[in-house]
Amino acid sequence: MRSSFREAALVSPDPAAYLPHRYPFLHLDRIVALEPGVSAVGMVGVTADTLSFPPLLLVEAMAQLGGIAAGQEEGSRGILAALDRVELPETVLPGVRVRVTVRIVKAFGTLFLVEGEAREGERLLARAELTLAVSKG
Repeated sequence: MRSSFREAALVSPDPAAYLPHRYPFLHLDRIVALEPGVSAVGMVGVTADTLSFPPLLLVEAMAQLGGIAAGQEEGSRGILAALDRVELPETVLPGVRVRVTVRIVKAFGTLFLVEGEAREGERLLARAELTLAVSKG
């Protein structure tokens, strides 16, 4: 049986194409998969010359990626409204590549419940449930 599922075409792997954030507030390096309204996958590189990477920035990366997955209209803006069930590591070591995944669980008008994870390889680094408020255009 042939599947009718088609993954959405990724317009740009650059998160700055979707978000108003710029350095030092943009915490995603690259988007590797995107299904608007459903899920997204991104990468964060903690460079070897980074002296300290606060683990809470992994949650911010989840929020940014969740906003990209939820708000795919030009001019969309998002706000991190709430956090729940946050699990963070004590430290994030320099030199790691972190894969961030988000999945939209529910949408309530402009509010989105998002589940997010951050992994280094198979090792779970962080997990959170986020509520995002995303305005369309």
